[in-house]
Amino acid sequence: MALRYLLDENLRGPLWKALVDANQRGESNVEITRVGDEPDLPLGSEDPEILRWAEREGFILVSTDIHTMPAYLALHLQAGGHSPGVFLVQLPCSVSELAEWISVLADDRDETYWRDRLFYLP
Repeated sequence: MALRYLLDENLRGPLWKALVDANQRGESNVEITRVGDEPDLPLGSEDPEILRWAEREGFILVSTDIHTMPAYLALHLQAGGHSPGVFLVQLPCSVSELAEWISVLADDRDETYWRDRLFYLP
């Protein structure tokens, strides 16, 4: 089963477009949504709120918030929450390389592998 991804608002542009384009070309089959696309997850949502939404809806969070997200994820897990996973993007990186990583990872592992874990990409 392909993974589901939630792109943090700072990744709304080129990465989202690259993933949508790859899906349309049949090169990928990822389900993606973005902070700001969902009515209950508007632009400007705080990290704890994003983590709760991702847990409830079953989406792996993809974010560049490498300075804040690890601490918020730790607090979320300590409070008894869970996470489908968090992928932190280390900038700078190529959008095409990142889109390829995300597409490959979507089909490469069982979704439970990422549960309650944080990974750095690429």
